[in-house]
Amino acid sequence: MKKIFKRNKIKTLKIIKDNNLQSLPRMLLSCLIVLSIFYSMPIIISFTNSKIESSAGIENNSKAILAYTLNNQSNNSSSSAKLKEEDLLIDIYSLNDQETDTVRLDASTIKQLFEETDYKLDDVRKNKLVKPIALTLLPAEIKMIENIKKRKEFFIQIVLPLILEENKKINLDRKRLFNIINKSNNSKLEKNWLEKKYKQYGIPSKDLSLLKRRMDIVPVSLAIAQAAKETGWGTSRFAQQGNALFGQWTWSGEGLKPKESDKNEGHKVMKFNVLQASVRAYQRNINTHSSYEDFRLARAKLRDSSEPLDSMILSEYLDKYAETGNEYVEVLQKIIKQNNLKDFDDAKLLPSSIELESLI
Repeated sequence: MKKIFKRNKIKTLKIIKDNNLQSLPRMLLSCLIVLSIFYSMPIIISFTNSKIESSAGIENNSKAILAYTLNNQSNNSSSSAKLKEEDLLIDIYSLNDQETDTVRLDASTIKQLFEETDYKLDDVRKNKLVKPIALTLLPAEIKMIENIKKRKEFFIQIVLPLILEENKKINLDRKRLFNIINKSNNSKLEKNWLEKKYKQYGIPSKDLSLLKRRMDIVPVSLAIAQAAKETGWGTSRFAQQGNALFGQWTWSGEGLKPKESDKNEGHKVMKFNVLQASVRAYQRNINTHSSYEDFRLARAKLRDSSEPLDSMILSEYLDKYAETGNEYVEVLQKIIKQNNLKDFDDAKLLPSSIELESLI
């Protein structure tokens, strides 16, 4: 009995020993896998979130003209104040509110208007003078102009005076700013004007050098190229229904939803009552948004070197305007070259007249 018991005991111990030896590596391996997953998941989640936030930063911020916030580091200010949308865009809102019952002229009427005022692009290329014909809406028939060259020229004729008008306003403000900077003492009127411009250009730090950098024009050729690209030379739904020449986005304002987007989520393309408001909003966007800081620095560098504002150079800094990045820049440069848009960079807007205003 003792021998039998001893044999059974040895056999049992051997089975237990064999099983433990086989299961121990599996247990260790399982533990390692569980621990690896436990410690790696936070890293994976953090990396994924940072990638999403990074891509969303370009997609959501580049064309946004609403809900600006102050970046203290970029403005060299210790202030934690937030920019107020009303202050930044008050002149755009007021322009939009003034024109609520505009009349859409058809293409044939606009062409006749151009003929009666002798407004021809060939003449503009030579004498650099543009008739101050400020149309409020694009004609619906522009998409029916089959001749591509004529459609492009027609579109340029419409947007050119609008762009020149906004550049003229900025240049006048810029001239006044330099007069104020060069004076040792400023009047109350000048100080109030500065306060208004600090708000308009989103500078609560009241930094004059920053205001000088932001208060500047966008070259005419570059603005035309972007309007052409964003609207398909005036044929897009956003341009026709919302006077959106530059495809700016909004999450809170009035706008048109892209057809492919979710009805209840995502951005809308900003809607304007008049084309002029769209151009002004575009200028404000380029001159204030953090996505275009490099554009403004490059523009200031050209100014400091007394060089012209070259649209081919400055377009290099608009890669964040669209999700296609550098491809978007290449398209803009191609539009500028193929259509000789730089011919309009030094064009001037003629003074308006009572006779001309009666025709519009």
